Amino acid sequence: MVQRMGFRSGRLAFAAGLAATLALGCKVGPDYQPPQVNTGKGWTQPDETRNGGTPVALDAWWRQLGDPTLDRLEEAALRGNLDVRQAQARIGEARALRDAVAGRRGPTLNAGAGVTREEQTLNGLLPIGFIPGMTRDVSIHEVGFDAAWELDLFGGTRRKVESAQAQAQAAVEEARDARVSVAAEVARTYLTMRGAQRELEAREAVAGALKGILDTVAQRAAAGDVAKAELERAQGQYEEASAALPGLRAQMHAAALGLGALLGQLPESEAALCATRAPEPALAPLPVGERADLLRRRPDVRAAERQLAGATADIGAAKAEWFPKLSISAAGGFEALKLADLTKSTSRTWTLAPLISWRLFDGGAIRAEIRAAETRQERAALGYEKAVLGALTEAERALATYRLALEATRAQQAVLASARRTGGFARQRFAQGDIARAELLDAERATHEAEDACIRAQTAAAIDLVALFKALGGGWKYV
Repeated sequence: MVQRMGFRSGRLAFAAGLAATLALGCKVGPDYQPPQVNTGKGWTQPDETRNGGTPVALDAWWRQLGDPTLDRLEEAALRGNLDVRQAQARIGEARALRDAVAGRRGPTLNAGAGVTREEQTLNGLLPIGFIPGMTRDVSIHEVGFDAAWELDLFGGTRRKVESAQAQAQAAVEEARDARVSVAAEVARTYLTMRGAQRELEAREAVAGALKGILDTVAQRAAAGDVAKAELERAQGQYEEASAALPGLRAQMHAAALGLGALLGQLPESEAALCATRAPEPALAPLPVGERADLLRRRPDVRAAERQLAGATADIGAAKAEWFPKLSISAAGGFEALKLADLTKSTSRTWTLAPLISWRLFDGGAIRAEIRAAETRQERAALGYEKAVLGALTEAERALATYRLALEATRAQQAVLASARRTGGFARQRFAQGDIARAELLDAERATHEAEDACIRAQTAAAIDLVALFKALGGGWKYV
């Protein structure tokens, strides 16, 4: 008796639980919680590197370089670059897939109409030929609908919608990351072109000074004032300087062609830039704000977090397969042998068929699918942690590299200033007749070489600055 009462109580409890589930629904599987990753206490670089001011605006960071041509190129690239446009198209695809999954939460409804012409056998089980009023040839007219709805009792579909929504959001962040990469690549390619252009001018000046020295030494060698070895040395220095010029021209031209491709245009579309001039890039310590803010800016980190959210929802979708499914199908319409009788109430037909299905045995397939989903979630969590640490490492490295590049630029500027002072003294002494023309030309050569070294240091620092902006996630908000 006690056992029977317990059995009834269990059935009542199960019925009550099932009723509550039907009324409210539930979602199995873990609810997503944003992960916490240790980002450290702050930047490792000295405060003077960051200039201690308000964090720099990163939306359109290239404008801080003070070059209108670069501004134009960036705007054109972010509109026309094919990688950016492909990433934008992937957003539309991901959102469409999300909408397709969301559409499965409601019922499906189909409507149809048709006419069937049949000729029935007279030799079958039904003696059609002996039944009054029945003919061998009949036409069946019908119009109706059918509907089906699988109730999302345990949240499997809702978890799939969560996953699809997270993937759509990840696609948005990936598109933003593509913008960051393209903006940085455009600036790097442009600065490389301008650096090669300025270096070419300095090297041409060096070659010109060496040509003047060579001519002077040749005159003195013809007069017997210097040995032939001195002439050979001057000839070798001039030829060495001249040999570097074609490589710089090729580098400049290749960078200009690369800009055209980055803009989504023909490669030669920006080749005319080689014949124009641009201001020197503005280089200064960069205030970058707090290190923890980096995670809120980097699109790749944000994309990894959304992928983790989607993988977490997939676990719930897999676990929902453990539970029974309730589906309801219904059909209705009108059917008649004569078209005139089709709309009469006596021609009405309908069916209603609720169905409960439950996978009681599947060889462990559901458990395997759940384990696979949990493994994917673990892998996504590790991917997110890797993205965070990678972002911090990249930013720290870029910050240190830019700081050292600024120091190198300042040092080269000091060398250039000294060379120019020395060149000024040499010109004064030459005007006074204290030194020969060859010594003056050698001082000018040293000045041009210092200019060349300074240009290379400035170009390297500018490219390092671009890498720092990229590491900080700059440019993804710009439209």
